[in-house]
Amino acid sequence: MRTLIFLLMTLPAAANPLAFIGTYTRTTSQGIYAVRLDPATGALSTPVLAAASPNPSFLAFSPDHWRLYATSESGAMAAAFAVDFAAGKLQPLQPPQPSGGVAPCHIAVDPTDHALVIANYHTGIVAAIPLRPDGTLGAPNVIPHTGHSVDPERQSSPHVHSVTLSPDGRYVIVCDLGLDRIFTYRLDAARAVLTPAEPAFVATAPGSGPRHFAFGRDGRHAYALTEMGNTVTAYDYDPATGALAPRQTLTTLPADFPGVSHAAEIRVHPSGRYVYCSNRGHDSLAVFAIDEVSGRLTLVEIVPCGGKNPRNFDLSPDGRWLLCANQQSNSLSVLQVDRRTGRLTLTAATAAVPLPVCVRFAP
Repeated sequence: MRTLIFLLMTLPAAANPLAFIGTYTRTTSQGIYAVRLDPATGALSTPVLAAASPNPSFLAFSPDHWRLYATSESGAMAAAFAVDFAAGKLQPLQPPQPSGGVAPCHIAVDPTDHALVIANYHTGIVAAIPLRPDGTLGAPNVIPHTGHSVDPERQSSPHVHSVTLSPDGRYVIVCDLGLDRIFTYRLDAARAVLTPAEPAFVATAPGSGPRHFAFGRDGRHAYALTEMGNTVTAYDYDPATGALAPRQTLTTLPADFPGVSHAAEIRVHPSGRYVYCSNRGHDSLAVFAIDEVSGRLTLVEIVPCGGKNPRNFDLSPDGRWLLCANQQSNSLSVLQVDRRTGRLTLTAATAAVPLPVCVRFAP
């Protein structure tokens, strides 16, 4: 049992929120970096290496926040770390373990802290991994997807791109870019076992490529982002069955944009009132207001992200700041959030990180 002293030593400092940055390590990056944000100005500290790790492309905290899990995309592995909030450092809990497939690109932890779920992109495999009491990983239980969709280059086989736990932890929503389907699986967290729900999936538009998914705060609505279609779709969500019913689809790009762009990340504001999406190519962030009754979206604005190729971003716990990872400009940018309107204002605050591809604020 963790002691009170340990908790007091490791709780995040409220004055300066801590964020961990996942990267690709194919150039000069060494792994996961840590940076602190000044909540008064949005200024960033100089990023420091928190842990050496090969291609940690996606990160997820445990429910109690004292552990951080990372995909190791090139190694088909998953890594577990203990978090030292005071120092901004990560301590490996064990050597990296198999992810159950190839190119793990997304990771989530169930709310009971019994199971880790991983999306393995290249092999189209969803994996559930049991978590031991000490936070280490067991052997994965896998479900392979089969089939293809309409794009001969991007969709000739399944490509599981994300795994998102329902608010109550009973279901896992899985976006498969290669199949143009969003699957629902029941999760037996105690055994780390996934089984298809009924209905098993909802289809997206052919060639749209569903990538990431986010639940609204009310637990009755949810939102899916398509990478290739550059759209966001609002769904009604049935917590009893895990079923999704599409209600509305909007573009994340300006109507007059003539270039090539691929949507990347979607987040719901901590207030539950706004949805944010990133556009790689247009290099922007799209802001949508959520109707609190219907869950439908209204475009608020589309603004520059402050860098090139905004692969990922996160909102600070207080909802006042958005920290964006710009992969191709090797930079982090900071945008101030108007919590009354959801609008974004790009600040002068930046930090240099090689090939940043994931941002996770400590809760």
